[in-house]
Amino acid sequence: MLKLMVRTTGLLLVVLAGLMLMGTTALGQEPVRAAAPGESGSALRAVGMGLAAAIAIAFSVLGAGYAVGRIGSAALGAAAEKPELLTRSILFVALAEGLAVLGFAIAMMLIQKI
Repeated sequence: MLKLMVRTTGLLLVVLAGLMLMGTTALGQEPVRAAAPGESGSALRAVGMGLAAAIAIAFSVLGAGYAVGRIGSAALGAAAEKPELLTRSILFVALAEGLAVLGFAIAMMLIQKI
């Protein structure tokens, strides 16, 4: 029963994070008419883009850290049993770290639009 509650809570957190990400992306979209530099529309757009970039990098780094922790510990456990599996398991750790790099690239593209 407790395991089901933990999974349900985790799923709920993922859905809420997705909704937050969609909301910040909507804030960062181009307005229908171009706002002058002094107007509040451009300031709101800049805040939305900055928030979207911060959320993109935060979630990708947190996810990559979690994945590297889980995969790295399993890889070292497997390497202790069979040392020839170490090179194969390094690939999976690198794939998990690629998630952080992609989040950083997306955040930089969002910052470029401010």
